[in-house]
Amino acid sequence: MWTRCFATALSLVLLTACGDDSSRSLDEPNQSSATTVRTSTGTSESTVDQPTARPREPGTQIDAATGPFGQMLYDSTGQAIYLFDIETDSTPRCYDDCADAWPPVLTTGDPVAGPGVDSTLLATTQRADGTTQVTYNGHPLYFYVNEGKREVLCHNIFLNGGNWYVIAPDGEPAPPG
Repeated sequence: MWTRCFATALSLVLLTACGDDSSRSLDEPNQSSATTVRTSTGTSESTVDQPTARPREPGTQIDAATGPFGQMLYDSTGQAIYLFDIETDSTPRCYDDCADAWPPVLTTGDPVAGPGVDSTLLATTQRADGTTQVTYNGHPLYFYVNEGKREVLCHNIFLNGGNWYVIAPDGEPAPPG
């Protein structure tokens, strides 16, 4: 009897000491899941909180649609998406004045493959300022700042030290036109 009471009291003390997180705001959801643990006798149960991963929010959606250079990539608003040919891997090299003219396609969550887009080619890379840039087939993605919806003004143009191309759904530059 004494052993059973001591084990129960010890379990309550341990649960109380480990379960109180007074630094958490009352408005914050509890990010844990309950797990039932049986004692060696199999007669009593206690609950232990274990942290669970918070799902990432969906990020920027990339779509494929017919444009002036055949099937090409756009964001969900219809803005054409480009690659910069001097970027031979996923490391962005377009910063400062270059990024003013060619803003990177940024995301706060995992990029979403819309219609006609191969989800296996979508990924992200970190920029020097800590933002997350969408990549496709290993290429960092950009917009051209002076274009409207479904407009393509700078395909196969040499600017900022390299050529800019809209991207086909296979991840390669669209044909020159």
